[in-house]
Amino acid sequence: MEVRLHGMWASPYVIRVIWALTLKGVEYEYIEEDLSNKSMAVLEYNPIYKKVPVLVHNGKPVIESAVILQYIEETWPDGTPLLPEDPYERAMARFWIDFGQQKSLTFFAFFLTSEEDKHKTAAQVLETLKILEEEALGDKKFFGGNTINMVDLFFGWLTYSFGCMEHISGVQVLLPKNLPRLHQWTLDFKQEPVIKENLPDSTALLEHFKRVTKHLKSSNKFNPA
Repeated sequence: MEVRLHGMWASPYVIRVIWALTLKGVEYEYIEEDLSNKSMAVLEYNPIYKKVPVLVHNGKPVIESAVILQYIEETWPDGTPLLPEDPYERAMARFWIDFGQQKSLTFFAFFLTSEEDKHKTAAQVLETLKILEEEALGDKKFFGGNTINMVDLFFGWLTYSFGCMEHISGVQVLLPKNLPRLHQWTLDFKQEPVIKENLPDSTALLEHFKRVTKHLKSSNKFNPA
């Protein structure tokens, strides 16, 4: 079976797919894309959104990271399970993934907001993270319990990208005093071998965020995907 992943090294949407494929033990070819000059393959495989990630399995493209994660779980049931066996718990996992999608603009506006509004935006982000900590994570080590699952992969960007957002905004939110259990989760999550071995370089990532922020603010564009 031929598997290719078109991606971009700093994209959290791409990285969560890499984690999932690695956890499942799926061999794949990775193709790095220049998002300022997208390949014909990306434009052909994803003509609607024209963005990465694009997973190509036996010539058939699958797009949108949340959909790709579901596809990986269903196509390669062996290996680390990404969703619980219990139907109710599976439904709840999908609920929290949808919650994260619904709140994505709130998160990404955090480092693009004006100086006057940054504390207001930070308060909104903190409120969202508290919901995630109290209702989804609870007293568990991972969202998946004792092992990571699809919800952990979906929110995994908080463990490496969110710090860049905090740096750019000048406001820290994900602190032990604010979110003790969620903060501990970030530490535990990054220590998992599959995660640790597939994290972007923190210095390069911060520089990337600075460039993206400057570009979006100067062009008055905002598209977090």
